[in-house]
Amino acid sequence: MNSAATAASEWYRPTSLADALAIRASARGAVVAIAGCTDLMVGWNAGSRRLPSVLDLSALPELGAIEVGPDAVTIGAAVCCARIAAHPAIAGRLPMLASSARQTGSIAIQNRATLGGNIMNASPAADNPPVLLAFGARVTLASVRGSRTLDYAAFHTGYKRTLAEPDELLVSVTVPYPAPGASSHYRKVGTRRAQAISKVALAALIETTDRAEDGTRRVRDARFGFASAGPVPLTAPSLSAALRDSPLPAIDRLLVERALASDLSPIDDIRSTAAYRRQVAVNLVMAALAEASQVP
Repeated sequence: MNSAATAASEWYRPTSLADALAIRASARGAVVAIAGCTDLMVGWNAGSRRLPSVLDLSALPELGAIEVGPDAVTIGAAVCCARIAAHPAIAGRLPMLASSARQTGSIAIQNRATLGGNIMNASPAADNPPVLLAFGARVTLASVRGSRTLDYAAFHTGYKRTLAEPDELLVSVTVPYPAPGASSHYRKVGTRRAQAISKVALAALIETTDRAEDGTRRVRDARFGFASAGPVPLTAPSLSAALRDSPLPAIDRLLVERALASDLSPIDDIRSTAAYRRQVAVNLVMAALAEASQVP
């Protein structure tokens, strides 16, 4: 990075959340919040834009904790993917999240990339948002005006846009535990098995009833999260509604295709085509349903 790009920039590194929020408020949106920098620094290093003033959140203890509660895990926005993947409570109670964290770039990237950055960068191809959507996560934002907690499902409002106000920082993400016996399934499809941006990714959380006398199960509830299937990370409300109360053996590919047709809006781009993404999305859902049918 050349010195001309950095000369006019300021680098703030507060050590308390209160100080960080004060800087954020006084800057009126003119300062960029950073933590791991695994997305932002790539663009700056390539010379795509001038380095702005930055608010470095990496020294804030309030954003670096993982709190395990009786019903959910709360993860600080600056917690890196490597810590998430290695945390015993997350691996045990939220294995999909541990899996998506392990598939976020290379090992080196996982040691820098943060959950908050993965969310706030607002890429529709990000690895962890589908899992957060399937689990029904909530995000907590803070500013000098106070804090608020939102359902993550409503947080992304458009490509690279969120509900966060210019003076707000993402503080934490709360991920509820799934119901006992629920089947979770995460799959990322990319050009390579590792360190690739997804062509399509799916996180599925499927709850089923007990087996009937004929041995079949019904879908009690099903929640999904998709990446690279639209302008934002997407849920699949039509699919969830279509599957509810359906016997697992009776769910066929046509039903899934019809439901997903209104849920997803993939595009043709350098990584794939819309038609391929739709086909793979259906394949991934069928695999998740097959896995749910095998739960004891």
